[in-house]
Order: sequence, then structure tokens, then C-alpha cells
Amino acid sequence: MKRITFIIFTLLLLVGCSQSSVQQNTELEESIYSIVEDKNISEININSLTNFDWDKAFLFTPYTSQESIKEQLGVNFKDPSNIDIRDDIYLLVFLNDKKVVHYAEINRQQCSFSIAEKEYLTPSNDSINIDR
Repeated sequence: MKRITFIIFTLLLLVGCSQSSVQQNTELEESIYSIVEDKNISEININSLTNFDWDKAFLFTPYTSQESIKEQLGVNFKDPSNIDIRDDIYLLVFLNDKKVVHYAEINRQQCSFSIAEKEYLTPSNDSINIDR
């Protein structure tokens, strides 16, 4: 009985810690919402809105599969937003040193978002286009 309890505890500990450093950044989400509300703005400079270290950010469109997210990121990331079955959000995932450090769920707000022909954003090339 002690062995089974130990195994269950170990599994729960591993599952609980697997993405413990990954945080949904609701402050960033609110900042993006405020920018999008201004109909005169057509671009978001993400680096000016972040207060954490990152070297790459990926913007995933609605209905992006978990497999595609993993392939593009190059790391295992369990998408907590379930974007693969949603059309109401975009998912913005930040990496630092090949580790996911933050993510944001960006409500579409009757807009589309894109990063043009870029594969991902960097702190020096950080603009997201707002298409109304």
C-alpha cells in the first residue's frame, strides 16, 4: 500500500511541476485589449508591454492543433487554452532560452492579428498587425 501511495504522489508531483513556471499573463492580455479598443492603432509592439525576459514569441491562430504548436515551438507545451477547438482567441506564447515562460490568450475583439511573413517575434522585431 505504501508503494502505491508513493507512486501516486510522485506522479502527481511530476504532473504538477511540469509547467509550473509557465504563467498566463493576464496583465499583458489587458494591455493588448486596451490597444485594440483604439480604432486608430493598427499595430501592437509587444516588447513594450512585457516585463519579463523572452527571446521568441509565437502567435497561434484559432484552431491551431497541439501538434502544430509543439512543432513550431520546438518544445513540449500543453496548451491550456484549447485553441485547437476555439475560434474566439489567438494564443501568444513566449519562450526564453528554449523554455516557455508566459502565454497570453488574445480575444479576437472582432479583429484578426498577424505577424506578416515572420515565423516568430523577437524583442527587436515585435510588431503584431491588427486587421479590422
